[in-house]
Amino acid sequence: MQRSQPKPSPLSIVVLAAGQGKRMNSALPKVLQPLAGRPLLAHVLDTARRLEPTAVYVVYGHGGAAVRDGFANAQVAWVEQAQQLGTGHALLQALPGIADEHNVLVLCGDVPLIRADTLRELIAQADGGAVALLTVTLPDPSGYGRVLRDQNGEVQRIVEQKDATADELRVNEANTGILVAPARALRAWLSQLKADNVQREYYLTDVIAMAVRDRVPVVPVTAPTAAEVLGVNDKLQLAALEAEYRRLRARALMEAGVTLIDPARVDVRGEVTAGRDVLMDVNVILEGKIQLGDGVHIGPNCLLRDAHIGAGTTLHANSVVQGAEIGANCVIGPFARIRPGSTLHAGVHIGNFVEVKNSEIGAGSKANHLSYLGDTDIGTDSNIGAGTITCNYDGANKWRTNIGAAAFIGSGSMLVAPVKIGDGATIGAGSTITRDAPAGKLTLERSPQVTVDDWQRPQKPPKGSEP
Repeated sequence: MQRSQPKPSPLSIVVLAAGQGKRMNSALPKVLQPLAGRPLLAHVLDTARRLEPTAVYVVYGHGGAAVRDGFANAQVAWVEQAQQLGTGHALLQALPGIADEHNVLVLCGDVPLIRADTLRELIAQADGGAVALLTVTLPDPSGYGRVLRDQNGEVQRIVEQKDATADELRVNEANTGILVAPARALRAWLSQLKADNVQREYYLTDVIAMAVRDRVPVVPVTAPTAAEVLGVNDKLQLAALEAEYRRLRARALMEAGVTLIDPARVDVRGEVTAGRDVLMDVNVILEGKIQLGDGVHIGPNCLLRDAHIGAGTTLHANSVVQGAEIGANCVIGPFARIRPGSTLHAGVHIGNFVEVKNSEIGAGSKANHLSYLGDTDIGTDSNIGAGTITCNYDGANKWRTNIGAAAFIGSGSMLVAPVKIGDGATIGAGSTITRDAPAGKLTLERSPQVTVDDWQRPQKPPKGSEP
């Protein structure tokens, strides 16, 4: 008869995020330092949530108010470490809220690239009461605690670099700071910690030797790559992680079928879904939630944030799309800005130096040059001439402009909202429109043109003459 697998223990996650990060030389707490436009801690919490734990605890210390304020809406339990007495002391602060039958996964708030799949393997190794320890083999493990094994290859203990002997420093297997252990055992071991080391701190790593002493299995799991377990202690390491994050996200896009002209010059800082045959030129930045339809082409130096781009649309160079939805087969830019709250339907053209804000533009309509369309509704197949401005703000309130279908707005027109331009209406170039323009008619506003016959242009006095 086949033996049934033991039921996995409930999981609680504790994120250690109390470090000051002195080497950052920054007033910003270390876990709030940005990686791909988001705090380091945000990346760790995203991964923690994917594991579906019973609870997530964040142990904070330095810059505590700023850390909590930065994650005001996070579904976590906050635990303060008022005195920074070491990693063992930090974990001990969180244990009172965790039931004995839980397994505890310890994560580091400054290790942002750790993958959920790696952690799932680690968690699986801890079921049945073992301690699962994530290690990494490094050509130069300077700064890391060393994992020491016996002649049979069994893990015996971890020694921190400052406490290690010369022989121990030659070990290349390093501790990542990430482990899974039973809550009941952790509670007992942490209560026995002593600060008899160079740093006078209570090391979490000392529980490994205690587990060996108590004949609790210690199962080492080697991280698949060194990059995913790298921590951040200074701006140089932060930049190195930024480059690695960029490389990983670019690789994921290309594996999904996206063509990147230069993978090293694309920054993916959000969640991107892309259809087939999408192409991105250099220096494209993608932030927030981005959806790209089939055949989308994005030119160089474009910024997209929280945007939906329909199939077949082209964004020419130096265009910005934020919080907007762009339909299929549109042409945007170069040097166009589509701001939040805007919807562009299929076949819309928005050209160079045109800004669109909180507006809806109907299918086939065009604004190709030097215009501002704010709080505006435009019907289908309308043409907005160069230099048109919808004057939406009176100094206190925003007002909408409504332009019907097949309208023609002449160049240099000022449409002073609230105002309505009817279907098929034509607005003469250079007009300032303050009242509704009827459908199918030509409406224009002209001041009398005056020529002054006896006017003389002012002349500069000759150089050296008296003023």
